Amino acid sequence: MNPGEPKWRRRKEDRPGEIVAAALEVFAEKGFAAARLDDIARRAGVSKGALYLYFETKQDLFRAVVRTAVTPNVEAVEAALAAAEAPFAMLARLLLARVAEVMSSSRLGSVAKMVIAESGNFPDLARIWHEDVVSRALAMATGLIERAQARGELKPGDPRTHAFSLIGPMLMGVLWREVLVPAGAQGIDLHAIARQHADTVLEGMLA
Repeated sequence: MNPGEPKWRRRKEDRPGEIVAAALEVFAEKGFAAARLDDIARRAGVSKGALYLYFETKQDLFRAVVRTAVTPNVEAVEAALAAAEAPFAMLARLLLARVAEVMSSSRLGSVAKMVIAESGNFPDLARIWHEDVVSRALAMATGLIERAQARGELKPGDPRTHAFSLIGPMLMGVLWREVLVPAGAQGIDLHAIARQHADTVLEGMLA
């Protein structure tokens, strides 16, 4: 370091991550339509011009938010389930518990609500969310069920339909928390939903 040079300087390679983190917070707080790039740049501590060096549109930013904040969680569960040699009942409980943990400890529920609320006017949101999150999570659950059926652990039935039945109540819980609780509805515990739903759905699915 040259004499007189600041001891600390923000590295350029850090800036995209800081911008994406700021975008996640602004999207969660304001929604997609109301989120302004000025707000995101300010939250990230960069100029609007610097933001445009990395992301040309809000859609680009949303895609980066999904791939940075959401996709790694899906990939982590995929890896854990692929490596685990355990009965389906244990893996299903692991999957539901992981969904509850991620949605309880992050702003991703708010982002999911935003996609549902605003995808009519911004169809790219639904497309990105489907391609990078929903289709992968559904394929993961479907594959898990297909393998368990092949081992004789589960009753016959369409694996994809079973996957919807397995995951659906967790989505309902997230939407309840994000949409209705702020309007005065009684709060819910996503971890409790995961545990109780696992007991219920496994009773019907296990051979």
